[in-house]
Amino acid sequence: MSAKILQINYKLNGPRAEYEQENLPYAQPIADLPGLRWKVWIINEAQNDAGGIYLFDDDAAVKTFMDGPIVAEMKGDPTMSIKAFDVIADLTTITRGPVK
Repeated sequence: MSAKILQINYKLNGPRAEYEQENLPYAQPIADLPGLRWKVWIINEAQNDAGGIYLFDDDAAVKTFMDGPIVAEMKGDPTMSIKAFDVIADLTTITRGPVK
């Protein structure tokens, strides 16, 4: 069983400060997700893109998150894309990826 990366992207609908303020209430509930090792919040203001990169323990943890209330609320955004990936542990270890 390998760790899973989840990438969620969507279009930014306002200034960065507003985005950060709107998402602050979600940070702790996301941090408390079972099986989540970490999340990196990402933003590209020039392209109006935002989202996150998540590292989960396994498929079950990803499924629980995907079936939960946070993603259900996000699914109303037609610009959202979600991609899941397996982690290639051996190569990631060489390049110091924080997946252990």
